Amino acid sequence: MQTTVDNRSEGTVTTSQASSPQPERDSPDVLLERIQAVVEDDLLRGARKYDREQTVALSGVPLDRAQRLWTAMGFAAAEDPHEVMFTDDDVEALRLLDSLITSGIVEPDLEVAVTRALGQTFSRLADWQVTLMGRHVLRRLSINADNLDQTDHDEVVDAIRETAVEIVPVIEALQSYVWRRHLAAVAGRSLVLPDDKRTGRTQVVGFADMVGYTSLTRRIDITELSTLLEDFESTATAVIAQRRGWVIKNVGDEVMFAVEDPSDAAAIALELQSSVHADDGLPALRIGMALGPVLVRFGDAYGSVVNIAARLTSAAKPGTILLDAELADVLGDAPDLRVKALRSMRVRGFHKLKPYVLRGPKPR
Repeated sequence: MQTTVDNRSEGTVTTSQASSPQPERDSPDVLLERIQAVVEDDLLRGARKYDREQTVALSGVPLDRAQRLWTAMGFAAAEDPHEVMFTDDDVEALRLLDSLITSGIVEPDLEVAVTRALGQTFSRLADWQVTLMGRHVLRRLSINADNLDQTDHDEVVDAIRETAVEIVPVIEALQSYVWRRHLAAVAGRSLVLPDDKRTGRTQVVGFADMVGYTSLTRRIDITELSTLLEDFESTATAVIAQRRGWVIKNVGDEVMFAVEDPSDAAAIALELQSSVHADDGLPALRIGMALGPVLVRFGDAYGSVVNIAARLTSAAKPGTILLDAELADVLGDAPDLRVKALRSMRVRGFHKLKPYVLRGPKPR
């Protein structure tokens, strides 16, 4: 900006350059501290005001047990026992966890496992949600992460505060709705079953694995990889849910799923292959499925059936579906399916594994 100074009394007129006010910018560490403070104000619903001795005294939960539960949720314990880091909500959370034991809902030896399952689930949700909020803030300010240090940090902090106020209640309400819906669906499958039947159900477990994923990640950038994974997970989730199955977990290039009815499992596998084949952007799939008793524990599945399905997936050729003998026997008489035995194979953990290939009806 040009500034003209009139010194007529001295017979001179001078012109100088005056710099524009620079936006307020903190060091990265200070900015993160400011953001943390703003986020805590909105999310923790109260100030940190108790050390760990005060927290356990108020909650009535012994110190050793409280620390086990705290770390099981995924949070680091303070090295300084006198550090003030807990809120009224933390005290109430310990009381609620304790009530699950005293009411008999959760057995004492499962308390830490239940808490860990909650912590791991919501940690993954929080990671995704913070990414969502960060992108929204950058779009809101019309900037990107590369030029963040050239931006007025007061604006950044204000935008994060406003975004948290705007988005968090919506996400919280949606989480509650989706959780209740899934609770109703799972309860309909297994709520009245005996304990051994509920935790050791006979069902089909399957894996669908993208072929050549590792080499593909070396040729595409992060944006393309994100799009690829989103397309794959969206396709897989839609097909599995439509046929009354459920996704156990996604692990990068692979989805693990389960389903009660073997005929639904066959339909899922065939539709997954068909959907991926129709989408030029997705690599071919390998699918392996096995039928038998499965240990169901905190949303995950364990047992030899899971291991067999994983081994079959690894052994399958691109675009094919492999079954174990038990599932092949059940599906063998289906008029619209073709099941063909292959040569036995040696795989890790199993002396001889007899695979069967599954195909749909012959084209007319």
